[in-house]
Amino acid sequence: MGLLEVLFGRRFPFKFVYHEEYWMLNTGKHIFPVRKYRMVHERLAALGARRENFLKPEPASFEDLQLVHSLKYLRKLQTGSLSKDEIQALELPFSAELISFFRLNVGGTVLAAERALDDGLCIHLGGGFHHAFADHGEGFCLLNDTAVAVEKLQREGRVGRVMIVDCDVHQGNGTAAIFEKREDVFTFSIHQMDIYPSEKMTGTLDVGLWSGDGDRAYLEAVRRHFPKIYEEFPPDIVFYLAGADPLAGDQLGGLAVTKAGLLSRDRIIMEGALLRKIPLVILLAGGYSRDPAETTDAHVNTVRTAAVMKRRAARLIAQREAEKLDRPVYRP
Repeated sequence: MGLLEVLFGRRFPFKFVYHEEYWMLNTGKHIFPVRKYRMVHERLAALGARRENFLKPEPASFEDLQLVHSLKYLRKLQTGSLSKDEIQALELPFSAELISFFRLNVGGTVLAAERALDDGLCIHLGGGFHHAFADHGEGFCLLNDTAVAVEKLQREGRVGRVMIVDCDVHQGNGTAAIFEKREDVFTFSIHQMDIYPSEKMTGTLDVGLWSGDGDRAYLEAVRRHFPKIYEEFPPDIVFYLAGADPLAGDQLGGLAVTKAGLLSRDRIIMEGALLRKIPLVILLAGGYSRDPAETTDAHVNTVRTAAVMKRRAARLIAQREAEKLDRPVYRP
């Protein structure tokens, strides 16, 4: 058995959701790095993830998409009749292939959420397209996968209260707008203020930072709210958008957080949920380093942290429950 297998076990203690078509989308010389999906998959395979660790999603049905998106908008997508302004706001070349990509990603997040309810944790090697509104797409986001997954689970009665923890460097304006008046969905966002979107929406709890703030300010802000908000709003499931774009050198962000800083962020957020036995869905979300290997490293670090925290939480929970059994019972 190799060192990596000793550290992480022969299998990861959770499933991944992934589809090879994620990296086949042709966006030309676009800043959106679809090849990172393949790179992350290959790195995980090298770390010992086996074929049975990966679940392949189906495209989301239009019935499921209608749980969040307006019928008018979906018909525009089906007929390819988006206006020039709508395509410009999307900032991606529009095509039938693009619709297929996003339907697969929505299906992937739904599948990851369903699996997290069964296993306690699941990671979607995609997802996190939080700039899609109910009636339009923008900022590289055609459909809002997290919002659809939340609505589907709630409509099916599988969850009640939901928390979305969004740590992408850009505020999830679409997600915040979709759930703005919902008391059963808590949207947390920690993001950079002086970048896109210029108009921030109102989430349940928004933490705004500024260019160059770095690890200290970033982690102080995270620790200020976690794990406290898990106690104040105990959810039935957490969707964690573990964006890699706060990373120093990202082309679309300027928070200048180090890889060590992102690792600390992941540990704080994951541990708080796992120790409370809250099912956790992790989505990769954004990351736009000039070298895609840098983004890939950050995403793989998130996965490795999840493996460590999942095992650690299981061990601590078992110890805690054993201590309760050993505690003497007072009988007057």
